[in-house]
Amino acid sequence: MKNDFKPGDPVIFRVTKQSSIPGPRAVDVHPAQSGETYSYEVDKFWTVREVLDDSVMLITRRGKRRTISRGDWRLRHARWWERWLYSERFPKLSQVDDLTPTAAPGTD
Repeated sequence: MKNDFKPGDPVIFRVTKQSSIPGPRAVDVHPAQSGETYSYEVDKFWTVREVLDDSVMLITRRGKRRTISRGDWRLRHARWWERWLYSERFPKLSQVDDLTPTAAPGTD
């Protein structure tokens, strides 16, 4: 089930970030040794656009495309209650097709 992705599937990808002020959705927050910044993780709500041989192409809410390995531990299917609770956060393929076609990796 973990690697059984289909186009249109809502997925959650956990991204590691650093900043001086973690946002409200930040989890697993750790201060830097100097105490000036924080390291934390944020869940990104994306949709599978295309299934490739050993990776999946995901689409963000702003239409950016990300290609992620199917075995990446940070990538998982959205649970039924996450699909219901966060339904507005998952992009619809029909709505984002007209947006920006590509973007540099690691931005979003």
